[in-house]
Amino acid sequence: MRPFLTATWRYLLMLNYEVDPAVLRPLVPRGTELDTWQGHTFASMVGFRFLDTRVRGFAVPLHRDFDEVNLRFYVRRRGPDGWRRGVVFVREVVPRLAIATVARVLYNEPYVAHPMRHTVAMDGADTGAPGHVEYAWKAHGRWHQLSARTLGAPAQSEPGSQEEFITEHYWGYTAQRDGGCAEYRVEHPRWSVWQATDTAFDCDVARFYGPTFAGVLQGTPSSAFVATGSEVSVLPGNEFSPLPSP
Repeated sequence: MRPFLTATWRYLLMLNYEVDPAVLRPLVPRGTELDTWQGHTFASMVGFRFLDTRVRGFAVPLHRDFDEVNLRFYVRRRGPDGWRRGVVFVREVVPRLAIATVARVLYNEPYVAHPMRHTVAMDGADTGAPGHVEYAWKAHGRWHQLSARTLGAPAQSEPGSQEEFITEHYWGYTAQRDGGCAEYRVEHPRWSVWQATDTAFDCDVARFYGPTFAGVLQGTPSSAFVATGSEVSVLPGNEFSPLPSP
């Protein structure tokens, strides 16, 4: 199947927070269920570089390279091939209004457009030199940002680890206006990760993400790391309408 979108995702800063499942259940698309790691439920703040973006093979001028920051959580759905582990986005921030509008109108993805900036200082980080990444966006008259420094060289996540759980979700799920759910596959090789330290997340969470997340995205995250990223392919989605429960 020909990809709908191809791009390179790089330097994915992931701050992961344990969440009471009751906070997320109202946002779970029909036909999916919350996915957990060792009985714990997580939401993640993720910032990364979106590079060489192409839609059906074509690059759109001024829309190839940009930042994205999103708040996401983790679900799964049983498909014909077994459990499909995926993500659901609470909100996705990009700097281009056209990108946000198309994603919101055509696919019901929760995109918004705000001015953004980044700092990626990763020279030598592949061999263990200290690195630093920061992603920021401006909304409601102020800058919000997440940042971290990296420790050591990147390494593949251990099987069964929290790093594997966070990074190895290859499906996306989006609730649709008609009550159904859109499902799409994201293909990429397994990512290596840097451990992160000196993490910071400065945001008016209640105003930007809603009061239910104000108590969640505070304090030190349960884990933090920076994934190397890679080329990715997003395959065309399919909508399904789950049968009502008996």
